[in-house]
Amino acid sequence: MEDSKRKIWTMQYVLLLLIGLCISQLYASDDVKFYDSFDDAFDGRWVVSKKEEYTGVWKHSKSEGHDDYGLLVSEKARKHAIVKKLDEHINLKDETVVLQYEVRFQNGLECGGAYLKYLRPQDSGWTPEGFDNESPYSIMFGPDKCGATNKVHFILKHKNPKSGEFVEHHLKYPPSVPSDKLTHVYTAILKPDNELKILIDGEEKQKVNFLSAEDFEPQLIPSKTIPDPDDKKPEDWDERAKIPDPEAKKPDDWDEDAPMEIEDEDAVKPEGWLDDEPEEIDDPEATKPEDWDDEEDGEWEAPKVDNPKCEEAPGCGEWKKPMKRNPAYKGKWHAPLIDNPNYKGIWKPQEIPNPDYFELEKPNFEPIAAIGIEIWTMQDGILFDNILIASNEKVAETYRATAWKPKFEVEKEKQKEEESTDSEGLKGIQKVAFDYLYKIADIPVLGDHKVKVLELIEKAEKQPNLTIGVLVSIIVVIFSLLLKIIFGGKKRPAQANVETKKSDVAETSNNQGASTEEEVQNEEKEEQNEDAAAAAPRRRNARRDS
Repeated sequence: MEDSKRKIWTMQYVLLLLIGLCISQLYASDDVKFYDSFDDAFDGRWVVSKKEEYTGVWKHSKSEGHDDYGLLVSEKARKHAIVKKLDEHINLKDETVVLQYEVRFQNGLECGGAYLKYLRPQDSGWTPEGFDNESPYSIMFGPDKCGATNKVHFILKHKNPKSGEFVEHHLKYPPSVPSDKLTHVYTAILKPDNELKILIDGEEKQKVNFLSAEDFEPQLIPSKTIPDPDDKKPEDWDERAKIPDPEAKKPDDWDEDAPMEIEDEDAVKPEGWLDDEPEEIDDPEATKPEDWDDEEDGEWEAPKVDNPKCEEAPGCGEWKKPMKRNPAYKGKWHAPLIDNPNYKGIWKPQEIPNPDYFELEKPNFEPIAAIGIEIWTMQDGILFDNILIASNEKVAETYRATAWKPKFEVEKEKQKEEESTDSEGLKGIQKVAFDYLYKIADIPVLGDHKVKVLELIEKAEKQPNLTIGVLVSIIVVIFSLLLKIIFGGKKRPAQANVETKKSDVAETSNNQGASTEEEVQNEEKEEQNEDAAAAAPRRRNARRDS
C-alpha cells in the first residue's frame, strides 16, 4: 500500500516538474529574441566578411581554464569582421530590450575594441559578405580601449525626423573597461519609458534618459533656441567688470627702479671656507684613450669630478655675499582696480527659434536585423560568448547567474592565487588600486578631465612603480577641479623656490594697491637664465662618436 502511494506521489511530482519545465520554456521562448552560446562551431550561422581589409581569423575556441567555448579573435594587429543575421527583426520601440554578451581579454587589452554592432535591416545598404565599418547600425555597444580612450561605448544612430539623416549620439559619461583578464558580462537595458541602464557584471554603472540633454552628445532633441548667427556685439559694449582707478596717483615715495634683492651686507664668510679650492677638479683616475687623435678630436681634457676637499668644508671657490629681499622694493606701480561704471556684462548674441528643432516622445529606433563584430585590435585572445537579446531583465539576470557567474568565480579565484604568490605582494595591491582608479575615472563631475585621469592610469599600468605617484596626481587633478568649481578657476602662483619672495611682494602689493606678479616672474626668468649660463656644458672630454 505504501509502495503504491509512493509511486503515485512520485508520478505526480514528475508530472508537476515537467509542467513547470514546459511553462518555463514557453516563458523563455517569448522573452529570448536571440541567443548564441557558441557551444557549437559558428560556421554556417555566422558569416565572416569577405572584404579584403578584414584579414583577421575567427576561431571556435575554449576559454582558457574552462570547457566552455566562445568566438575567438585569434590574431593581433588585424581587422576582424563577422556577422549573424537574425531570424526576425527586433523592434526597439514598444517593449524592454536587453542587449547582453560576455567578452574576455585573455591576453589583456592595450589597444583595441570588443564592441558589438546591432545592424539595421539589409535594405539600408549592406550584405553579410560585404560587412564592414560602413554597414549601417542602430546601436553600438561594448568596450573600447586605446591610449586616452577607455570606455564602454553606447552609441545610438538616430534618424533626425526633420532632415532624415542618421546622427551618432554617444553616451556622454560611459563607464570604463575593467582592467584584467577575466570574463566580464556587459548589459544594456532599453526601456519603453526612454530609460537606458548600463550594467557591467550585473552592477549598474549608468542610468540615463535617451531624451535628456545631459546624457547624450549631441542631444537627441535639439535646443528650442539657438544664438542668432547674425547678431553682432555693439562697438561700445564694455565687458570689463573692473578697470584701473583713473583718479589714483602713484605715491611720491614709490621707487619702481628699486631691485627685488640686494646684497646682504651683514653676511660673514663661514669659517673654513676654501677660497683657493675649485668645486671641481680633473678626475685623477682618467687617462687619455690610446686611439685619441688630437688633430681630429681636439686637445684631450680629463673629465671633471667633485673636489673631495669641498665635501667637509662649508664651501669652495670665491665667496660672495648672499642676496636678501630688498625692503625698499615695491615693483612697478599699478592703479588699483575699481568697479567699471560702464560694465554691461559678457555679451552674448540673442536667442532665436531653432529652425531645426523638433519634439520627440520616443527615439526613432531602427529595428535590429543582425549582430556584427567589426573591430581592429592589437591583442589576440579576445573571446566573445553568450550573446543574448531578450525582452525581460530577469532572463538576462538568469543567464548571468548560470552562464557567466560560475566562470567568473573560477577565474577570480585563480587570479587571487596568482596574486598571493607574488614575491613582493604588490600585484594584488596594485590591482585594487587600479580598480579604484578606474572607478574614480567614472565620476561624472570630472567631465573633460576624465581623459587626463585615464592617461595617468594607463601610464601607471605600464609602469607599476608609478602607482603611488599617479594616485597623488589624480588627487591633485580632482582637488584642482574642486578649487576651480568653488573659486571660479582662480590660480595662485606656484614657484616653490620663490614662495617667500612672492608672499612678501604680495603683502606689499596689497598694502599699496599694486600688482607685482609680472615682476616676480621676470625676476625668476632672469635667475634661471643666469643659472643656465653658469651650467653651460664644458668642452666635451670624451671621444666623439664616430
